[in-house]
Amino acid sequence: MSVTEKQSVAEIKARNKELIAEVLKVYPEKTAKRRAKHLNVHENGKSDCGVKSNIKSIPGVMTIRGCAYAGSKGVVWGPIKDMIHISHGPVGCGQYSWAARRNYYIGTTGIDTFVTMQFTSDFQEKDIVFGGDKKLAKIMDEIQDLFPLNNGITVQSECPIGLIGDDIEAVSKVKSKEYDGKTIVPVRCEGFRGVSQSLGHHIANDAIRDWVFDKIPADAAPRFEPSDYDVAIIGDYNIGGDAWSSRILLEEMGLRVIAQWSGDGSLAELEATPKAKLNVLHCYRSMNYISRHMEEKYNIPWCEYNFFGPSKIAESLRKIASFFDDKIKEGAERVIAKYQPLMDAVIAKYRPRLEGKTVMLFVGGLRPRHVIGAYEDLGMEVVGTGYEFGHNDDYQRTAQHYVKDGTLIYDDVTGYEFEKFVEKVQPDLVGSGIKEKYVFQKMGVPFRQMHSWDYSGPYHGYDGFAIFARDMDMAINSPVWKMAKAPWKQAPKPLLQAAE
Repeated sequence: MSVTEKQSVAEIKARNKELIAEVLKVYPEKTAKRRAKHLNVHENGKSDCGVKSNIKSIPGVMTIRGCAYAGSKGVVWGPIKDMIHISHGPVGCGQYSWAARRNYYIGTTGIDTFVTMQFTSDFQEKDIVFGGDKKLAKIMDEIQDLFPLNNGITVQSECPIGLIGDDIEAVSKVKSKEYDGKTIVPVRCEGFRGVSQSLGHHIANDAIRDWVFDKIPADAAPRFEPSDYDVAIIGDYNIGGDAWSSRILLEEMGLRVIAQWSGDGSLAELEATPKAKLNVLHCYRSMNYISRHMEEKYNIPWCEYNFFGPSKIAESLRKIASFFDDKIKEGAERVIAKYQPLMDAVIAKYRPRLEGKTVMLFVGGLRPRHVIGAYEDLGMEVVGTGYEFGHNDDYQRTAQHYVKDGTLIYDDVTGYEFEKFVEKVQPDLVGSGIKEKYVFQKMGVPFRQMHSWDYSGPYHGYDGFAIFARDMDMAINSPVWKMAKAPWKQAPKPLLQAAE
């Protein structure tokens, strides 16, 4: 690195630190002290990003987080296609979490798949007063009559259920026996639990452990003939077809995918997973709990992988192959070589149009770090990133493997902070969620919705990278931005003269 480059990084660090100090000035002293722990500038050589995480948001300061119910029903359980997921409580939570994430699936909706259907107990005032146990039991009976091909039911509890003490476990056990042992899973994911949707992931993982895995008899005959190359895709929700584009590569290198969790997944696949030889984990934040459990109980190793962009795809394929014999290792190299011409063509087309462009990210799950490599493959630089509900280990992974010296880091960033950061840093692109999309577009900043790919996708895998590159180019280089100027690029309007 040249002296000029060193000075440039030093200047960036100084600017970002001044920006953080400026943002904190608007808060009361106590609030500023608390928020300061969540904002930092990354410095090379440090093992983490130097921010506090997984702490309750400050009341009165807008947060973009979701709740435990969102983490369980909206993320982990909702995409299981052949089970019916009851939102137990008022209708609002079920409506909000209904069909929002584009978890693609194969099947006939309303017959053998139910992902885009909403089932709710629609709590009213009388249910709060007298309890909803009987109502829940009646709903399950109706489900059995109306949708006889469902393979199981989950009860996703909303806030009132925990407050009034509905015994969803007792109802589930009784109805399971009544329906000849059907899998019925009560999930205590009331929204008020924990500090964000992250606890909902953990609760959902524990429910799978307790109500699916632990219900399988030890001497149960396997439903399929195991092989030495069986793997399970964990933590891929098939947004826009992501899991399919990942599965293709694993199968092409010689592995057999016996389960997908949980996009396009089924109850049978959950039950089959303890027979896998390796669990490959994409979304660490939402599924590391169950992966660790299977490692401890069933001796199944697991490894993280990243299928965003050709550099990380090749790295991940080799990492996965290292758990197997030479046949799979050779298969990995064959797959990488097969798709390299496609990647070269994509990069040759889009890198000249995107080289040197800067990006600021604020997303959930793994995306604040995993997509960095894909942007870098296109010659772009991520100048700021942060997690909605990350934990310390997420930031450690980010610091050790992804971000560059001087990168602005923000945890659970508030609406005000994020807008101010974007205004001062002036990135060429912002990648965040639907709540932020229109704010930044009105500010004249190109934007991509990075929770559900802005109705595009897939973004995983080699095919997905071609779509990713096209979408980033389309966002940044659209001619519309010549007609919509950011507020800081507009000439100040003269004040109206006071009437005499």
